[in-house]
Amino acid sequence: MLGSFLRSAGAAVATHRRNSSLLSPPPGILSVASRSYARAKTPKTTSKGGKVMVKGPRSGGGDDAAGDSSSTEDMSASFELPTDPLPITYDPALDVGPGGRPLFSITESFNQLTHKQANTYVDFSLEEWNAKLPEGLPAGMKKEFEETRRCAVMVRQSFLDLRDNFRRISSPPLRPSNKNSNVKKQIVLDGPVSCGKSITLAMLVHWARCEGWLVLYVPRGKDWTHGGFFYRNPYGDLWDTPVQAAKILQDFLKFNEACLQKLPCQIFDPISLGEGAGVGMMKGVDSMEMPEGSTLFDLIQTGIAYTHASVGVVVRLRKELSLVKDVPVLLAIDQYNNWFTFSEYEEPVTVRSTRPIHAKELSTVNNMAD
Repeated sequence: MLGSFLRSAGAAVATHRRNSSLLSPPPGILSVASRSYARAKTPKTTSKGGKVMVKGPRSGGGDDAAGDSSSTEDMSASFELPTDPLPITYDPALDVGPGGRPLFSITESFNQLTHKQANTYVDFSLEEWNAKLPEGLPAGMKKEFEETRRCAVMVRQSFLDLRDNFRRISSPPLRPSNKNSNVKKQIVLDGPVSCGKSITLAMLVHWARCEGWLVLYVPRGKDWTHGGFFYRNPYGDLWDTPVQAAKILQDFLKFNEACLQKLPCQIFDPISLGEGAGVGMMKGVDSMEMPEGSTLFDLIQTGIAYTHASVGVVVRLRKELSLVKDVPVLLAIDQYNNWFTFSEYEEPVTVRSTRPIHAKELSTVNNMAD
C-alpha cells in the first residue's frame, strides 16, 4: 500500500517539475501520504468487535498534483471496534438515583420489595431470567437487555400493585380491610405500545414462581393463531390446531414438571381425539381415557406423545387447573389481543373463495379465553 503512495507521489512530483521547472518537489506530498497512512493504521489496543471504515485526510498539495494524487485521497482501512465487557451486576458508583436515593434494589425476589422501592431497578442475571421463564423472554425485554447491556428491570408502582393484588388472593391477611374487597382474580394489562406491559407480566410470573405458584405462561399468544395445521373438529364447530397444542403442553412442562407430578387428575371423562398433525384421524378410535391414579404430568405427556389428543388434552388441562386447590394457579397470557381478531387460517367456501377464521373459533383459544 505504501508503495502505491510513493508511486503516485513520484508521478505528481514529475508532473510538477516539468511544468514549473522548480528543482525540489513540494515538501508536503510524501509527508501527507505518510500521515494519512499512519492515521488510518490499525490501533494496537483494539479488541474484537464490529468493523468500521476510516478515511484518510485529503492531500494538501498543488492544483496540478491534485488530479494525479486523487486516488490516494479516499484511503481507507478497516479495524476492529473495541467492545467493552458487560458491566458487573452491581456497581456502587452507579447506584445513585434521583434525590441521591439508591438506583438499584438488591434483592433475590420481587416479593421482598416494598412500595418505597418503586422506580428502582432490580438487576437479575440472564441465567436467572431464563431459569424462571424457560418459555422465552418477551421481545421488549430482550431488546431492553441488549440496548442497556444489563438484565435490569424497573420496579414500577403498577407492578407492585399487581403483585399485591395476587398476593392477597393466595395469602389473605388475618384482618379484613377495604383493600381485600377490591381484589381482582382477572386483570387485563392495557396501555400504549412498548409501555412495559409484557415486562410487567414477565415480572409477575417471576414473582409467582418464586412463591411456589403453578403458572401457565404464554409469552407469545399470537403463536396460538398462526402457523401449523388446522382441522375442523369432528365433534363441534371449532377448529383444532394440534401443532400449537403440543407446543403449549411442552412449554407448560418446562418449569412446572415437579409440581405437576404431585397433582392428581380429578376428571376422568373420555378425551375426544381429533386429527393428528399431518396424519389424519386415528382409525377405529375416537376418544381416550386417563387411568385411575394419573397425574397432570401424565395427562400432559399423553397429549405430547399423541398429536391426535393434543387439543383435547389442552382443553381438559384448563378444566383440571380450575380444580387445583393445593397450590395457587396463575394463567399469564401475553399478546392477548391476538385472541380477539382473525387468525391466519382460512376456511374454503367455494373453489375461488375462503372465509377467514376468527381466533375464537380455535379450540385452544376458545377454551383459554373464557
